[in-house]
Amino acid sequence: MNFGQIVTAMVTPFNEHGEIDFPATRNLINHLLANGTDALVVAGTTGESPTLTTEEKITLFKFTVDVVAGRVPVIAGTGSNNTRESVELTIQAENIGVDAVMLVAAYYNNPCQEGLYQHFKTIAEATSLPVMLYNIPGRSVVNITVDTIVRLSAIPNIVALKEANGNLDAMSEVIDRTPVGFSLYSGDDALTIPVLSIGGVGVVSVSSHIIGNEMQSMIRNFKLGDIQQAAKEHRRLLPMMKALFVAPNPSGVKAALNLTGVSVGGVRLPMIPLNDEQLLIVQKALTVNEEVIIY
Repeated sequence: MNFGQIVTAMVTPFNEHGEIDFPATRNLINHLLANGTDALVVAGTTGESPTLTTEEKITLFKFTVDVVAGRVPVIAGTGSNNTRESVELTIQAENIGVDAVMLVAAYYNNPCQEGLYQHFKTIAEATSLPVMLYNIPGRSVVNITVDTIVRLSAIPNIVALKEANGNLDAMSEVIDRTPVGFSLYSGDDALTIPVLSIGGVGVVSVSSHIIGNEMQSMIRNFKLGDIQQAAKEHRRLLPMMKALFVAPNPSGVKAALNLTGVSVGGVRLPMIPLNDEQLLIVQKALTVNEEVIIY
């Protein structure tokens, strides 16, 4: 299944009391849909899923589905390192009406590859929804190997992979060995063009909160064969992509959104706001090129 070119891993707006700010969430969703987002991931890591309660996630899924109203696919982050808990949340998300789920590799437990396979298989078989796998060994410690991804791609509703291991050789092998229709997305904004060049579909992005339309232009030019223009746009957007990760995600992108007039509040502990030096880096990136962003 193709979820479009740019899937935004949406931040979760909080109010001054650290609770989910639903009016701000509505504004953010409409901002993203007007600025190049083809699909939304809700309550992923960028959405601070580790600090959201199950009840908060369910409420956020329902609210997002209602606000989006079918305009783009809504992908619920229902993965965890607890298989039974992930099954239960996935079933509830399906009942709410989300369009797909994203399942992160089981972090901290450090399962073997067979354990990972059984984990994902068990969750996928509990739902009729399309499933996007999420491989991010830098956060989860465990890496989903190519062989395991290929095995999982044979399960009918496992249809996509967000790959954030940075290994283009492994990604190429995944694309080569998985069925037609299985979609690989870059999990790193800066690797969007390289991943497209080996047959990837697009990117699950953080930077698209700020430069979504510009990233759509870059991808469009690449797919039209104007490689030189796409590469130029990539180089122009790269400082912004890097600046948003000046601190652990999502502190940088939340600061950038607030600076550009899209209020999303702060972050929940153990995440902390940017310090003055980090904030200056984000501010400079926002103003370095008026063709990118003006605020």
